[in-house]
Amino acid sequence: MRFMVIVKASPESEAGQMPSEELLAAMGAYNEELVKAGVMLAGEGLHPSAEGVRVQFSGKNRTVIDGPFAQTKELIAGFWIFKVQSLQEAVDWVKRCPNPMVSDSEIEIRQIFEVEDFGETFTPELREQEERLRAQMSSQS
Repeated sequence: MRFMVIVKASPESEAGQMPSEELLAAMGAYNEELVKAGVMLAGEGLHPSAEGVRVQFSGKNRTVIDGPFAQTKELIAGFWIFKVQSLQEAVDWVKRCPNPMVSDSEIEIRQIFEVEDFGETFTPELREQEERLRAQMSSQS
C-alpha cells in the first residue's frame, strides 16, 4: 500500500521561514530511517503558496489564480510517499517524525489509489497505457 503523507502548512512556512539547522538535521535523520526501512519512496518540501498558482476548471474554461491562498491550515508545506503494509504502519511512522514546524503542526495521511482499486472500469488498454507511462517515468529518473 502506498500513502501520501502530507505536511500541512503553518504561518511560518507560508511566510517563507526556513527550518533551523537543528530541524533539518532531525528531519534528515528521520528520512534516513525511512529510506533504510524501505518505507520512503519520495519526499519534498514545497515553497509557500505565494509562489504558486491554482487552476480552476469550469467546463472547458480554465482560470489561473495567483497565490498566496487563504486558510493556511488547508495548505501543504511538504509531503512523503510511503510504501507500507497498512494505514496503521503509516501512522506509526508519522508518530516518530520530529515536529516539522516551529509551531504546532499537523500531518495528514491519505492512501494512494492502485490500479486494482478501479476494478473493471480500468480496461486492459488503460492498464497497458498506465504500465507504459510508469516505465517511461522510471527511465527518466
